[in-house]
Amino acid sequence: MMQLAAALAALSQLELLSVVGMALLASVVGGVAGYGTGALMPLVLVPIVGAEPIVPIIAISALMTNTSRAVAFRHLIDFRRMLIVLGASMPMSALGAWAYTFLTSVGASIVIGGMLMASVPLRRLLKQHEVQVSDKGLAAASVGYGLVVGGTVGSGIILLSLLMAAGLEGGAVIATDATISIVIGFIKIAIFGFAGVVGAQVVAIALVIGVIAFPGAFLAKALVDRMPIHLHTALLDAVVLVGGAFVIIRALF
Repeated sequence: MMQLAAALAALSQLELLSVVGMALLASVVGGVAGYGTGALMPLVLVPIVGAEPIVPIIAISALMTNTSRAVAFRHLIDFRRMLIVLGASMPMSALGAWAYTFLTSVGASIVIGGMLMASVPLRRLLKQHEVQVSDKGLAAASVGYGLVVGGTVGSGIILLSLLMAAGLEGGAVIATDATISIVIGFIKIAIFGFAGVVGAQVVAIALVIGVIAFPGAFLAKALVDRMPIHLHTALLDAVVLVGGAFVIIRALF
């Protein structure tokens, strides 16, 4: 506890407020759309802690946010499709997480920024073509998803799109996505811990994000009936595109 407190004390008040504010915003966005935390948090975290710790921070904090969602929608979990995705994605997610630990700061920034920017046209492409996949197709696509999610943030939209293409709808998508993400999160944290990239600062910031996510979920519920989803999606896409470009430009220049 002393180490965690010291790690937070090393941040300025403005930096800590920035993390808290973005965590609240990201949790609300994630509660409304099912994704957003991994896409938005790097925008404020990269300037504060650099690019290297971002994926471990998001992985730890996501355990808390996804656990709350999985518990709330536990009766809607599609266990068959969950097992298909996990069986195909777990080995590759471990490989992706292991590969991430070898990236330099510039390399990590390019991977994170590129993934954020790519997630927007990918989501629109899948929606436009109304892609539908069988169980075999879901397993095959999950191999690629596992590699991407292991070493990046902001890739949650890929899993959501795959589950919807496999026929899941509404709360079943959120519940199954959250359950899969919990298992993948433990794998990533184990790899990062073995590689020695999970320090006190990483854990402290992740816990702050995770704690803030709980009231954010209640705010999201209140906003669902008040904010048109197309407006929310358009705003999030704009933020993700600009933020992804900013992360890359900041690393290169």
